[in-house]
Amino acid sequence: MTQPRTLLISGASRGIGRAIAERALADGHRLSLGVRNPDGLPAGPLLEAARLSPERVLLQAYDARDPAQASRWVAATLSQFGGIDGLIHCAGVFSRVGLLFEAGQEAEIEALWRVNLMGPWWLSRAAWPALVASGDGRVITLVSMSGQRVKGSLAAYPCSKFALMALCQSMRNEGWDAGIRVTAICPGWVNTRMASEVTAVSADAMTQPEDLAALTAQLLRLPASAVPFELKINCVLEG
Repeated sequence: MTQPRTLLISGASRGIGRAIAERALADGHRLSLGVRNPDGLPAGPLLEAARLSPERVLLQAYDARDPAQASRWVAATLSQFGGIDGLIHCAGVFSRVGLLFEAGQEAEIEALWRVNLMGPWWLSRAAWPALVASGDGRVITLVSMSGQRVKGSLAAYPCSKFALMALCQSMRNEGWDAGIRVTAICPGWVNTRMASEVTAVSADAMTQPEDLAALTAQLLRLPASAVPFELKINCVLEG
């Protein structure tokens, strides 16, 4: 196993991505963090490490909607660290657009797909040669339980997540012989800003970002022979 790893982590500014990045930093990994606004990263261990220990943490401007930024981020990471051993996709957006969307909502649907599907696709494609060169690469993607089933009237969001699950399966097939192992993490409600308006489940009863960070830390330690493809985590019982 490659330990410690050099990890690209998207969506590390807040929520699940931030929790995963902070745990990975504590575990000794080298981090390349793609964030929309590097100057706006909240105070905390990630910002402190980026300032004081550039050999451990790189901050890179990254917008998941722009494929050119994915390539620039990968190039900057290789220049800084010399390799990439893992890729963790946490960036994503939510939408309540339903099946019978209103005129004008097409733009929201297209933007959703660009971030939730094409963002991970472009970034994985750009990082793939480095992951192959690692010989023990890892790709971990926060998919959501919305990539497993559709509830209520939502349509755009779960459709993007079902597509993301298909991308994970494609990456698993493509990378298997090169030692790349792919895991799709599919949580239900997580205590983040995205779930702040949920009233059916209290924040304390939701899965916590730190719990997903602990699971991710374990995935990064497992040998290639024991890495699961799919983890379903839910704080409520579903039929």
